[in-house]
This record gives sequence, C-alpha cells and structure tokens, in this order.
Amino acid sequence: MSQYTAPLKDLRFTLKHLANLEEIASWPGCEDATTDLVDAVLDEAAKFASNVLAPLNRAGDQTWPTVTNGEVTTVTGWKEAYRQFTQAGWTGLVLDPEYGGQGLPQTVACAVQEMWDAANMAFGLCPMLSQTAAEAIFLKGTKEQKSLFLPRLVSGEWTGTMNLTEPQAGSDLAAVRTRAVLSDDGDYRLSGQKIFITYGEHDLSSNIIHLVLARTPEAPEGVKGISLFIVPKFILNDKGEPGARNDVYCVSLEHKLGIHGSPTAVLSYGDQGGAVGYLVGEENRGLEYMFIMMNRARHAVGIEGYGIAERAYQRALNFARERVQGRAVGAASSERSPIIRHPDVQRMLLDMRSRIEAMRALSLYTAAAADRASHHPDPTERTRGQSWVDMLIPVVKGWSSEVGNEIAALALQVHGGMGFIEETGAAQHYRDARITTIYEGTTGIQAADLVGRKLLRDGGETAAVVINVMRAELVQICESSAIDVVEIADAVSELVDRLSEASEALLERATNDPRAPFAASFSYLMLWGIAAGGWQMARAAEAAQRCLETGDGDNEFYRSKLLSCLYYARQVVPHGEAHARAVLAPELSSQEIDELVV
Repeated sequence: MSQYTAPLKDLRFTLKHLANLEEIASWPGCEDATTDLVDAVLDEAAKFASNVLAPLNRAGDQTWPTVTNGEVTTVTGWKEAYRQFTQAGWTGLVLDPEYGGQGLPQTVACAVQEMWDAANMAFGLCPMLSQTAAEAIFLKGTKEQKSLFLPRLVSGEWTGTMNLTEPQAGSDLAAVRTRAVLSDDGDYRLSGQKIFITYGEHDLSSNIIHLVLARTPEAPEGVKGISLFIVPKFILNDKGEPGARNDVYCVSLEHKLGIHGSPTAVLSYGDQGGAVGYLVGEENRGLEYMFIMMNRARHAVGIEGYGIAERAYQRALNFARERVQGRAVGAASSERSPIIRHPDVQRMLLDMRSRIEAMRALSLYTAAAADRASHHPDPTERTRGQSWVDMLIPVVKGWSSEVGNEIAALALQVHGGMGFIEETGAAQHYRDARITTIYEGTTGIQAADLVGRKLLRDGGETAAVVINVMRAELVQICESSAIDVVEIADAVSELVDRLSEASEALLERATNDPRAPFAASFSYLMLWGIAAGGWQMARAAEAAQRCLETGDGDNEFYRSKLLSCLYYARQVVPHGEAHARAVLAPELSSQEIDELVV
C-alpha cells in the first residue's frame, strides 16, 4: 500500500520564490513566520500527516461513522488522532494569539492544510471548518461571543460547522426556511432542518458550535432576509461550560460516494420547542457574514482538490515503478519493463505532476494576497490584496477541484485494471476527489461568480489589473532568462493575451444578452486557471534557473522543476487555447439553447 510523503521541497520552493514568504514575515502580525520556524512547522506537519493521518485514511473509507439515538461515533482511531492533533496545536495555527492561536500567516496554513487533505481529507474537513467558524466569530461576533467561543474553538476543544443547505433550497440560499424567533430572554429559538452538514455531529469534541443561517419572522424575502446565529450543541452555563443539551439533533448520516470517514449529518432544529441561538452581528446580514467562512472554505476546497491529486499521483508513481508489464519501446526483446518506461504512462505522470505544481503555486500565491489584505501596513496594499483574493478565489476553487478530479482519474488509469479494484487504494482518491467540484458552490457557481461578480460588476477593471501584472512579469521573464524559461514565458504570454481577449468579448456580449457571458463561464474559468497557473510556472522556472546559476541548494530539484514547467508550457497551455476558442466561439441564441436542453 502506497504511503504518503509530503512534497516538502516543492512547498518550500513555492513559499519562498512564488508566495514571497520573506516579505510576508516583514508585515505586522506575521513577524514570527521566520524561515526556521516555518521549516519546523512544515517538518512536523509532514510527520503528523504521514504517520498519524495517512494510516487512518483507508480505515475511514472502509468503516463509516455510525449514528445511534442522534449520537455519532466516528471511525476507530479518529478520536485519538484528533486528540493528538489538538495537543500539537494544529487547530490554532493561524488564529489570533489573543485567544490562544499562533497567528501564523494564511500562506503557511494553506501549505500545511494540503498535507492534511492529501493524507486524509475526511479527517481534515473537521479542523478546517472549525477554523473558518472561528474566523467568522472573530470578525463579526460580540466581545462576549468571542470570549465564550473562540478560546475553545482555537484550542480544538470545541469544533465548528457551517449550516446553510436545506432540503428544498440546495445552493439557492434565498429559499432558506429555518426560522429564528426572538425569545423573552433575548436569545433566539431556531426551528428547521439543515442537510449536508459536515461534522454536524461527532464524538471528537465536547461541544459543537454550529453557525446557522435562518430567517426572523419579519425578515424580507430572499437573501436580504437571512441572519446568522451561533447554535451550540450544548448550551453554555453561567461559567461558560457546556450545560444542557440544545434542541438540535442528528436525524441521520448521509451515505456518500466518498470521504466516508467524515460524518455528513442531517440536523433537525427545534423539535422540542426551539434550539437556543445567538445572533451574530445584525439581523438580515447573515449571508454577508457567512461569506467570511465561505470564501476561506472555497480556497480550502481548492487545496483539497490538489491535495488529493498529489496523493493519487504518488500512488500512481509508486505503482508505475513497481508494476512490470510488457516491453518498453527500444528495450531488448527479452526484457520486461516496469510500466513507468512506457511513453504514455510517462505522459500521464508528467501531466499530473506539472498541473499539481501549478495549482499549488496559484493557491499559495492567492493565500499570500490574503495575508497582504490582512497584514500589510499600507491600506492601499491591503485593498489591492483583497481585490486579488476576490478575483482568484473562484479560480483556485473551481479550476483546482476540476483538475484534481482529472488527476485522480489519470492516477486510476495508470493502475490499469488494478485501479478499478478497491484494494489498490486508487479508487478511493477518485471517489474522495469528486465532492470538491460540488463543495462550497459547484464549479458552475464558481464560474458564474467569476463572470458576474468579478468581471461584469466592475466592467473588467480588476481582471484587467491582474492580467496586466501577469503580462508585465512574463515580459520581464522573457528579457532576462535562459532559452527554456523564455519558451515557457512566451507560451504563457500568448495564452494570457487570449484571456484578455476572452474577457473583453464577454464584457461586450453582456451588453446585448445578459445570459451570454454565463453560457461561456465554465470555459472562461478553466482558461483563467490554466493561464494563471502557467504564469506561476513561468515564475517558478525563472526562480529555478536563477537558483541553478547561483548554486543555491538542490540542483537536481531545480532541474526537475524546470522540466515540469517546460512540460506545462508545451502540453498543458494548449488546452487553455481550446478553452479560449470555446469562449470566443459564436454562441447559440437563448432560444436555440432552450430548444436543445429545456
């Protein structure tokens, strides 16, 4: 059975040369992120992922959590792993030191999260959601709410959830029906049902803090009438300790295609009079607040996409080295070769590797922009950082999850018939990856967000800024680098020009037919991903070449990185051209589309 090995060399390279961690460490609140400290954090995370979480991944796939009388029991080994996880301080990595966190940059946290997801995504979902819940309370909660809930969310003693989806609503949050009625004691009583609640019930922590979207009786219709509430599993007593059981119960657990070890709960609120809830911020602004969690969670799902892809790639690579079958082209007639010698297997492995590295680079670059938005001393730079985050989040989430699925499928293909057999483990990655294109808004929703909120809303201004920065950096790379690096930058530059052309075309079409840009939005998102990923690979190639010239470190790694970037430019970038052509092709009319599909 293949073991997981954290890609520490590439993570360190990306953090240093592409995410510019040294600059981040110079900003207020990030001073602790020294090279030595970050190296130590990455080393310890790698050990925990490989030695504690990865061995549980298979068990979590084969033996599912169970529910009895509303109480969920997780898979054997989960509780002990979670105890070790919290004792090691992983739950508070990026959270505020005032509440017990370590306050490290988001960029470091994203590098660490990849290891959790690659080793055991079903486990990693729980602390990820707790961190996003803590962030929402930190930014929008009252002083009392922060003091009551944050220290124990940060420590991992309590865990957090997001409660959005309802049976009749799905992704249409305007249709949310859960009700919240103000009681005489000043709190609210919630009633309704929520579905697809990841870790909505479990036995890992002594309390579960649900962040719940609901409507008050006088709320306006639609998304403008949604409020956000803190609803703990156990109501806190006068000492802030878990007391009486709240009126929220797990009705059932979903039976899913993948991530079996993660309990996905159907929660019922108010069957015995109403679940006690505490309003976060102001009434009717709940969706705005929930998007604090949502944006961070969307980035996290993108990381899940390439994290599982990395694990699937490692399994396929090891299998290809060990599996002897057939004779490689050019080998002696009497020789039987490991399949890694066959050109098409090499193609699949190179394709997987180069795209994983591109996704990782774009994700950590986006995380660095988030740190800029939170910590840079210059307000103008903070605003700039946030605009980049807003622009790139749907790309990181949508592109990385789609490509993660493709890579998990390729990894299964490398195994041949054995990949279709559960015992090899390749099928689990294929199944686990599938949820990432659905979590926190499907790829279609990410594409619609990219076109509607990020391109059309400001007339393409932010998109043009990002594209122009990409162009300028690629031009600079072309002027100063070795021949292979120039080839990479040239290829990506052409695709960035096509991205610009596609953006302008969608803006023009929107003036005539508001549906037209959304009909092309998926290809537009994928074009963004391949182009932005290529931009990062060109930057990586330049950095690797520079390190080779200066003798800075591991020459074998840098040569390998250059080859991976070159493969991306020659074999992946052309797929971006196909997406560009799809965006720019004359679209069918709304009437013609309706005739075909309605």
